[in-house]
Amino acid sequence: MSQTLTVKVKLLPTKEQIQLLKQSSSEYIKVINTLIAEMVEEKKSTKKTTKGVFANLPSAVKNQAIKDAKSVFSTKVKKSKYAIIPILKKPVCVWNNQNYSFDFTHISIPFMVEGKSNRVKIRALLIDKNNRNFDLLKHKLGTLRVTKNSGKWVAQISVTIPTTEKTGTRILGVDLGLKVPAVAITDDEKVCFFGNGRENKYIKRKFRSVRKKLGKKKKVNAIRNLNDKEQRWMKDKDHKVSREIVHFAVENKISVIRLEQLTNIRQTTRTSRKNEKNLHTWSFYRLSTFIAYKANLVGIKVEYVNPAYTSQTCPKCSERNKAQDRQYKCQCGFEKHRDIVGAMNIRYATVVDGNSQSA
Repeated sequence: MSQTLTVKVKLLPTKEQIQLLKQSSSEYIKVINTLIAEMVEEKKSTKKTTKGVFANLPSAVKNQAIKDAKSVFSTKVKKSKYAIIPILKKPVCVWNNQNYSFDFTHISIPFMVEGKSNRVKIRALLIDKNNRNFDLLKHKLGTLRVTKNSGKWVAQISVTIPTTEKTGTRILGVDLGLKVPAVAITDDEKVCFFGNGRENKYIKRKFRSVRKKLGKKKKVNAIRNLNDKEQRWMKDKDHKVSREIVHFAVENKISVIRLEQLTNIRQTTRTSRKNEKNLHTWSFYRLSTFIAYKANLVGIKVEYVNPAYTSQTCPKCSERNKAQDRQYKCQCGFEKHRDIVGAMNIRYATVVDGNSQSA
């Protein structure tokens, strides 16, 4: 078994190297867009090789662009029956693992310089307080994807890590929500709450308030920067919560984590009118994905269950009741926090296909 992750590395190019990056990324997306347009017109995948593609790129990079164009055509264009014809705009260029090298201080990449393919060493900065990324990059490296984010050049390196699945039958049920970001319960009824829903809502209200003021002043760039800052903050919260959940699972010798299948979660999640804005801007799918990949790294299997009535069904007698405020009560005498009830039912709910949809 193996797990593929992406490690981000900050690039510190010189002025000359910036020009090479701009030229290569522009040529790369131009090749992809041209090939997609040709495939759409012919209604079939291209048979072109690097010799038939005219671009100021090394042949290996041309070959990668052809592969990417074919992938976009088959997964997006043909799958949508030609209703979706994407046009790439964001600067990007991709090299396979045989055409670059990384020594933790520099990335050596081939560029076309004066008509010839030459390797150029670009200074790279690997920022990681816990040395996690440093350890990850000791494993097998995959494709290198260089792009520009918020005016800065970033290298995204895919890393394949071998994993070993844990044996056993201990199951952890995890319920995701807004007021309580996550609740987990083990087979032996150990319960743990993760995240701070009130803090999350407070921070998001602050972002909305500042965005509203900037909107009145028509400061579009400031709004865009603020949106990026909010997304980074949300992503950081998801990373922390998912890490805590997996640590809890490891401590309790869990072999399987069960989550809700995320299809239509926004239509089924418990919420009030005042929480509606938070519901539609919170990425449940990202948190679920973070839990899954962190669990796989330590050998814990992740399964997805049917979420129907998990918050209403009594774990003791199977009767359905609606929770009052934060407390769930049943006529049989069972009484618990409603999010714990959800986690208990998720723990033993029917397992469905793990390919859940985005939320």
